[in-house]
Amino acid sequence: MHIGVTPPISNEGPKPQEILATQMLEQTLRDLGQYESEEDSQKREVVLGKLDMIFKEFVRKVSLARHLPESIANEAGGKIFTFGSYRLGVYTTGSDIDTLCVAPKHVQREDFFDYIYDMLKARPEVTEITAVQDAFVPVINMVFSDISIDLVFTKLGLASVPDDLQLSDSNLLKNLDERCIRSLNGSRVTDEILRLVPNVTSFRTALRCIKLWAKRRAIYSNVMGFFGGVVWAMLVARVCQLYPNAAAGTIVCKFFRIMHQWKWPQPVLLKAIEDGPLNVRIWNPKIYPQDKAHKMPVITPAYPSMCATHNVTASTQKIMIGEFERAAVLAEKVMTNTAQWADLFEKNDFFSKYKIYLQVIASSDSPDTQLKWAGTVESRVRQLIIKLELVETLRLAHPFIKGFDRTTHCVTETEAHDAAHGNFPPTLSEEEQAARPPPVRTVYTTTFYVGLEVDKEQMTAGARRLDISWPILEFTKMVKAWDKFDEKRMGIVVVYKKR
Repeated sequence: MHIGVTPPISNEGPKPQEILATQMLEQTLRDLGQYESEEDSQKREVVLGKLDMIFKEFVRKVSLARHLPESIANEAGGKIFTFGSYRLGVYTTGSDIDTLCVAPKHVQREDFFDYIYDMLKARPEVTEITAVQDAFVPVINMVFSDISIDLVFTKLGLASVPDDLQLSDSNLLKNLDERCIRSLNGSRVTDEILRLVPNVTSFRTALRCIKLWAKRRAIYSNVMGFFGGVVWAMLVARVCQLYPNAAAGTIVCKFFRIMHQWKWPQPVLLKAIEDGPLNVRIWNPKIYPQDKAHKMPVITPAYPSMCATHNVTASTQKIMIGEFERAAVLAEKVMTNTAQWADLFEKNDFFSKYKIYLQVIASSDSPDTQLKWAGTVESRVRQLIIKLELVETLRLAHPFIKGFDRTTHCVTETEAHDAAHGNFPPTLSEEEQAARPPPVRTVYTTTFYVGLEVDKEQMTAGARRLDISWPILEFTKMVKAWDKFDEKRMGIVVVYKKR
């Protein structure tokens, strides 16, 4: 009996050379700081313990506010589950912890974003807290005792949530709204991935390698149209199913070759798509045109199955396939001792690769506003990419995976205007800084970059200049349509830069 939708390609165990290559891979990952110290791991457990207590207290408070008897409020419970890299066992120093907060039926999502947000914000250990209620999966992001935490919420149709609750039963999804189901899915998917992998040890080492590679090559970002953490995990899990007895080094080598040669948009599945108790949409390209449009579908294994890669665009697909090809060649050289694993992790050349770049600059007048505003702009950059892809003279619009923050203390309004448009004052020595007048305004900016590859043939054929005014205009209009946008306090500009 095999795990997965097809039988394995090979059941062979590792050869001595493959065992050696895997040991070298593990050592390289250690040298590159991909394993956390025991002390830091214990710190995470302490933080999760505190979060569990805070969440139970929150559930109790809401229960009392709903006029439930104190005895019932005390038994209402509440439980947190981890998912993502922490639950998969592949977290590194600096990794965030994805955390699902499960509440009983009388606790609403609005309570979570009002009460617990205030409870957390009031704690001295908590910094950089933001709530993104209108996200696809509503989330509270924060740093708790120097550890990044992403909190998502769901309520279940239960009067109380005991500590021994398990989420594997699909009947728990009954009568939940779509956002609750999506929030639950993160945890259910992570548990299913671990259940569907034949050898968890090989899976974890291979996944650590693939995640580091994807970050170094700047293709690790769901929001920008690349693959996020759960997708890389599902892809590695699928290759593990095809080579159930292989060493991690072999899994990595096969991974790149299979992903480069994969016949997209054929979906990647860890198990057959299942029906369940809900009247909800399950990924099906034969019924839904939207699903048929997915370019690189990777389907979640937990009911209800969804496409985790709906953000991929024509440009990001092309970039990822190019990276798979580069890595496949390198990994095969490593296995034959003609290259080293470190070569695989060479940093990307994004900032020297293109002649033309767009700077998308989000600016505002306070750190709190900037966190929310920059997050909103970041979540819309993908829409700019899609619009740019419609420009005939462009071959590729390549978004960089993260933004760059800057704080500028401006002594004149002109300086403030320039900073919001990406023209920052020169760096001054301490003496020069001391001689400057006191700042009249502080400008907070986050800059996102898009590299543009021009189609030379199109340009030559029509002798046209590159005109991208329409995508930029449409993008800025769309971003300003955010219901919390304040023209007086926030700015958005897209600046064309030639290298």
